[in-house]
Amino acid sequence: MIGGIGMPELIVILVIVLIIFGAGKLPEIGAGLGKGIRNFKKAVQEPVDTPPEVEDKSTDRKEQ
Repeated sequence: MIGGIGMPELIVILVIVLIIFGAGKLPEIGAGLGKGIRNFKKAVQEPVDTPPEVEDKSTDRKEQ
């Protein structure tokens, strides 16, 4: 059970997707979804390089 979704619910979702997109389009959808997940994982794992001029300098201000 994934997040409260059981096997019957997954089967119903798969049938609806099959009806909407058709059997020929499913491999393309799966490939696109896989690429999206890979790109998301890569983006999450990469460190963020922030240039010095973009850093937040609000803490350097003097109180007026």
